[in-house]
Amino acid sequence: MRKFLFICFVSCSTFNCAELQQVVNQLPQGGLSEADIASGLRQALDFGIDKQVSKLTLEDGFYKNELVKILLPEELQKVDKALRDIGLSSLADEGLKLLNRAAEDAVKEATPIFVNAVKEITFTDAKNILLGQDDAATHYLTGKTQTDLYNKFHPVINNSFAKVGADQIWENLINRYNSLPFTNNVNPDLTDYVTGEALKGVYTMIAVEEKEIRTKIGSRTTDLLRRVFALQD
Repeated sequence: MRKFLFICFVSCSTFNCAELQQVVNQLPQGGLSEADIASGLRQALDFGIDKQVSKLTLEDGFYKNELVKILLPEELQKVDKALRDIGLSSLADEGLKLLNRAAEDAVKEATPIFVNAVKEITFTDAKNILLGQDDAATHYLTGKTQTDLYNKFHPVINNSFAKVGADQIWENLINRYNSLPFTNNVNPDLTDYVTGEALKGVYTMIAVEEKEIRTKIGSRTTDLLRRVFALQD
C-alpha cells in the first residue's frame, strides 16, 4: 500500500491533488473505523511516551544515553578541553553531569502535556500521520507541545541548577577558564541551552519508538496497533 501512496503523491505534479486525495480516502481500511484508526495512533504515542520518555526521568536517563546526552554548548567546549588539559577532568565531568541531571528533573513535567496532546488527535490527524513520513507522529507532537514543554522545563531546570549548586559549580568552572591566559571570557545562558537540549532529547526518544512501531511488526504489541499500522506497511 505504501508504494501505491508514494505514486499518488509524486503524481500531484500531473494530476489534481484533491482528486488523488479522494482516491486515498477510498482506500480499504482493513475493516477499521475512523475511531479505530485514531485510537491506534493515540495508543502508539501513549506507548512511546510511557516506554521512552519515562526513561529520561531516571538518574542517568540523559547522562548515560548517547542518543540524548547533553554536551556543552559550542561556546563552552573549549572550557571543557582547557580544564581537562590542565588536569581538572573531574570538575569538567561534574559540570556536564549537572546539566543532564537538570534535564532529567525537567522531563518529569512532560507527561501531562503529551497526554493532552495525544487526546486531541482526530481521525484526520491520524490518517495524515499514517500516510506521512516515518517520524510524522513525532512532528505532530512537536508542533502541539513544544511551546508548553519549554515553558514547563525552563523554570524546573533553573531551579534544579540552584538546588544542587550547579550555578556555583558552573560559575567556578567558567571563572577558572576565564582566568587562563589567552582566553576570551564566555558567559552563555545555560538554562536556555539545557532546556532546548532536553526538548530535543524527548522528541528523539519518541521518534525512536515511532520508528520501532512503524518498521518492526513485533513492536506492535496490541491487536489494534497491528491492524492500524498494517495500513501503512
